[in-house]
Formats: sequence, structure tokens, C-alpha cells
Amino acid sequence: MNIENIKTLGDLKKAKYQPKSIKDELRDNLIKKIKNKETTFEGVHGYENTVIPELERAILSRHNINLLGLRGQAKTRLARLMLNLLDEYIPYVTGSEINDDPFQPISRFATELINEKGDDTPISWLHRSERFAEKLATPDVTVADIIGDVDPIKAANLKLSYADDRVIHYGMIPRANRCIFVINELPDLQARIQVALFNILQEGDIQIRGFKLRLPLDIQFLFTANPEDYTNRGSIVTPLKDRIGSQILTHYPINIDTARLITEQEAKLVEGQKETVTVPELARDLLEQISFEARENDFIDAKSGVSARLSITALENLLSTAERRALISGDKNTMVRLSDFIGVIPSITGKVELVYEGEQEGSAVVAYNLIGEAVKSLFSEFFPKIEKLKKQDEESPYDNIVSWFFNLKEGFELLDDLRDKEYKSLLDSIEPLNDLLGEYQPNLSKQDSYFVKEFVLWALVEFKQLSKQRLTEGIQFKDPYGSFINGI
Repeated sequence: MNIENIKTLGDLKKAKYQPKSIKDELRDNLIKKIKNKETTFEGVHGYENTVIPELERAILSRHNINLLGLRGQAKTRLARLMLNLLDEYIPYVTGSEINDDPFQPISRFATELINEKGDDTPISWLHRSERFAEKLATPDVTVADIIGDVDPIKAANLKLSYADDRVIHYGMIPRANRCIFVINELPDLQARIQVALFNILQEGDIQIRGFKLRLPLDIQFLFTANPEDYTNRGSIVTPLKDRIGSQILTHYPINIDTARLITEQEAKLVEGQKETVTVPELARDLLEQISFEARENDFIDAKSGVSARLSITALENLLSTAERRALISGDKNTMVRLSDFIGVIPSITGKVELVYEGEQEGSAVVAYNLIGEAVKSLFSEFFPKIEKLKKQDEESPYDNIVSWFFNLKEGFELLDDLRDKEYKSLLDSIEPLNDLLGEYQPNLSKQDSYFVKEFVLWALVEFKQLSKQRLTEGIQFKDPYGSFINGI
């Protein structure tokens, strides 16, 4: 159908256009995509067998939907991607404030215009990108904002009394007729405003300043909310919850591979950074493991969640830390070091909500410890487990490394601003470390080996085989008992 040639209601009738509700539109287009084996929600990872099937069932059922989950779980992303299930264009009566369907007008303006002009009624076309309305629920939202109010200026300009319904100024919901309307953080909406949504969801009635209008609005409602036990600012009132067809629980990625996909897709990296800084695979896994550790950490409030944005901003900061170091030292190219992870701490501290004990520790200390916990969790995937207790004559693969540090008179320092050449030379000087990698990671590339060497040192610290101290200009590793015994 060539919409450029359809400019009046008569043209629309000749083209045999069949109007349909937005819920039928979403349903029909979803059915086509499923039959054609197309991806319905492009760019959303980890929900293929959980959230997306439930969302598709809700759309097929023509339900209004509530997405319930912690922050950073792609709730708003899913809502916006529903636009792709709409028809590319729909016709509406030109000049209508509420996108009146030419075949089923509901406003007084559109009804009178069609009665007056008949088949000559002018028609405009609305693209699907304009059929999305979104409102963040805040305590200051009023009924006038979302439903409407009497407009005294309109009454004065049109010389109408307040008894005439033409003086009404429509709010966001009527203006979103035939659109997807999203209310984010629904529990934050005052209870009396939630009550105002009852009839809109069920019967299509709205009441504005004494005007009781029968407006059968055609809207796909989609709400997002955090679990109610967390949103102590408010809750979803029970009758409203009862009127929402499907409530779908979202979740965080269940494995590192999925988390990496999301982070690498969403991180806004500058091309120059990608060319300058190489990120080892282990570093990417470690970055994601930090978020997994944070979600299980006793110092962090699990009810508030740990957003996927933590990993996204942490990756951006990690590359910037390595890039800044290369700029200072004069290296044209560099590789991420484990010590560069100190630079992701600001990305962590702003993304986690601490319990009382965590506040006592301090956000920076908790964030720093998360890096160590992530190292500890991943270590056993690459090297033999480090036993806390062992028999007296039992040998460990790490004995030679610990002995090397025991015989060191001073601590082993890795300064933050070391040039790549100096950094590699220092790590290469630990001969037992080279032997360990040769035995347990023989296929490791020379380039990646330096990150892994530092990874081993951090792990030995976490398992109490070495000690680590953060200095102003870097990190110092040493044997926890060697300096004391040498002093004696």
C-alpha cells in the first residue's frame, strides 16, 4: 500500500485498509516473526529461555504487562524493542490530538470533522517510532499530567464555558492513544494516581474535572517496577495489580559468557582506545566476575541489586586506565594489567548500595576487596587449587614462588606508571612463575602471559600465601613471614 497516495478517508476506503487495535497489531506481527524464525527482541541476551518466551506469551494473550525486576535488567530496553512489532505506519485523522483512527474516531474533534467532511476528511500517517510514550513515575506526578485537566487559556481563546468538553487539555495517556505507553518505577506513583488508572485499564473511562468521558483508548500498557520489598517508597496497589494481565520477572545474567556479551555490546568505547589497548580474555572474565561477587557479597544490599551497568562502566574505566598509563609512559600500545583494575573502583562504588556493615568498611574498601574475591573465584579454572592447610612433606606447585618471595630482601613492587618493557621484565624475573605457566598454561600466548602472571600473584595473596600492600604509586608483593624472620 503506497501511503503517499492516501490523503483522505475516501482514499483509505478504496485501499481497503483494515483497522486493528494495537494489541492485535503486536500479536499479528509477533506471529509472523515467530513463523519466520526471526529474533523478536534483538540485542537482549540471557533471556532467550526465560523472560522473552513469557513476554511473547503475554503479547499473544493481548495483555498489559508489568516487568518486575532489579535495576539494570533491561526492563526499559524490552519495552522500547516492542516498537519493532508495530506496523510501520498507521493512519490517523489529521489534527487529532489523540491519534484518532479514521474508522473508529473517539474524540469530539475527529467525530465532528468526519461528520462534516465525510470521505474528504484529511488523513495523516504516524510512523511506529512516534508510537512510544514513556513516563518515569515520581511522587510529584499528578492526575492532570497523565490523564488531563481543564485548560482555562483554551476556554478563553475559543470563548467557551467550562461546561464545554472542548476546554479539556488531554494528558499523556489519551495522547498516547494507539501507542505503547510505559510507566517506569510504578510503585513510586502515588496510590491515588494508581487508582486513576483502574478504569483506563479495564473499561476505558476517564474523568477530568467533573467531565465523565467515554474514551475507549487503544493503548498497550507496559509497566516496570523493582520488587516491592525493596521499593519502600511505595507499592503497587492491589486492584491495579489485578488489572495487569501478565507480570514477568526479569533477572541478571546467569553466566559470565552472557554477561560479557551484554557488556561488550553496551560499552561505549572510543576507536582509539580499542587500537591502543588490548584486553586479555581473562581480564574480560574477571571484570564480569566482580559483578557476580557483588551480588553475593554480605556488605552489599542484595535487595537493591547490582546493575549490569557496573560491568559496562567498569570496562570503559578499565580501558581508560590503561590508555592513560600508556599516554604518560609514552607507549604507543599497551595491554590491560591486573593493577589497572584499581581504576574500575569508581565504577563500583556508585553502583552498589551497602548495608550498615559495608558502610563501616567503606565503599572503596568493599570495591577493592571485590576484585580480590573475583580473582579467587576464577583461579581454580586455570591452576590447581591452593590448599590452605597441607601436610608437612607435601609439595605444592606454588612452593617455589613463595620461596622466591621469602628470599627477597625487599618487597616486589609493580608501580602503576611502569612502561610495558619494564613491567614485563619485572614479571619475567620471577623464574618460578614462568615455570608454573609453562606447566599449567602451556598454550598461553606470550602477550597474555603477563596478565596471567600478575593474576597468579593476586591469587596467592587471596589464599594467604603472599601479602600485598597498596602503595601510593603501585602495589607491593612480599612473603608474609619472610621479612619478619629475616629481621630476627
